[in-house]
Amino acid sequence: MQKNSINSRFTAPTEWQPKLFSEPGLFSALAAVFPLAHQTNFPSPQLLTLWLHQHTALQEWSFVDSTVLDADGRYYEDFIAQSQQIPMRLNNWHDLFGALIWCLFPKSKQLMNQLHMAQIQQFGSKERSVVRHKLTLLDECGVLLCIRPSQRFMLDLLRNHQWTPAFYQHKNLWSELNPIIFGHANYEMATKPFIGLTGKLWCIELPEQAGIMSGIKGYNFVDDLLAKQLEQAELLLDNQQLSPIPLLGVPGWYTGQDQAFYANTSYFRPKRHKTNESEATKTSAGNKA
Repeated sequence: MQKNSINSRFTAPTEWQPKLFSEPGLFSALAAVFPLAHQTNFPSPQLLTLWLHQHTALQEWSFVDSTVLDADGRYYEDFIAQSQQIPMRLNNWHDLFGALIWCLFPKSKQLMNQLHMAQIQQFGSKERSVVRHKLTLLDECGVLLCIRPSQRFMLDLLRNHQWTPAFYQHKNLWSELNPIIFGHANYEMATKPFIGLTGKLWCIELPEQAGIMSGIKGYNFVDDLLAKQLEQAELLLDNQQLSPIPLLGVPGWYTGQDQAFYANTSYFRPKRHKTNESEATKTSAGNKA
């Protein structure tokens, strides 16, 4: 559940919208695994627990109404670690998507909970450590991109904010790249998409011949790879990870993705070059002197 980090100007829909899952776009990946388009209301904790047991090895785990946590009094991460229960608010988009990510990435989510607990034991829970901050960014806003060596140039384009070449000129490559939303806040905000919606890119490197299957088997494969990465603390602290990615620019995730769309530099912002900025500041200071 976690504290909602979404911009305060954003308000999610209050009603259930099965149409989101019946049309092609950003939610297609979820609709391919879960029968969301056929639900008449928000899935209950009991139904989500059934899906969790169907798709993962977490047979002793369950989703529960967040009032259970409120009555318990333990800290969110501590409650999950000790009880194997995941609190969620009823009829809430943010927590629904959080639950679905648990169903798709059980190993990574368990490990992230353990990493949070280790950091809390070391630094306390009042302020988030650097590692916990990075974990939260990934948890809320992460977009996973599995990159083979021959596709490395695409990662370079994205990290250097070369948005038109990455999204428009090479749009046919995105079906091979198979980007995966990990951050549940991304999904929540996509219920009412707006220009400015941005995720955080996390790269998973693959061997050249590696293939990712569709459906839950593909998620299991990526979950294993992500969990192995999260065991390496230096990757969480790598500044190249969690770089910004405009979500509505990913081919197929939004409508009207013509060349003019990507020319909007207020959304598809060019990268700032710190070295040049620093030199310009020094030059300006020298001229004033």
